[in-house]
Amino acid sequence: MDEAIIWLTILALSIFVGIEVISKVSSTLHTPLMSGTNAIHGIILIGAIFVAGTADSAPVLVMGLAATVLAAVNLVGGFVVTDRMLKMFSAPNKKTPGKAPAKKDGAA
Repeated sequence: MDEAIIWLTILALSIFVGIEVISKVSSTLHTPLMSGTNAIHGIILIGAIFVAGTADSAPVLVMGLAATVLAAVNLVGGFVVTDRMLKMFSAPNKKTPGKAPAKKDGAA
């Protein structure tokens, strides 16, 4: 029972620290930080797969599988956000749809 309390305490403290760290970041930095942390999400996914693969009991297996799913969603979401960000800044010379072309002087 003592080990379970220690692990729950670590989980609660890590959730608290994570919320505090993320809430202190300005909103303009969230997208660059997301693209920069995709490698960390990959490491978390590998760790979650390792935990699920070496589980000795059903609760540990459930937690490992839940961590694997959440880490995979986080990793894919990071790449989706990065892709959208890169598309937003690429090809600035493309014409915007629905906008009429500008007329030159002397054109009828």
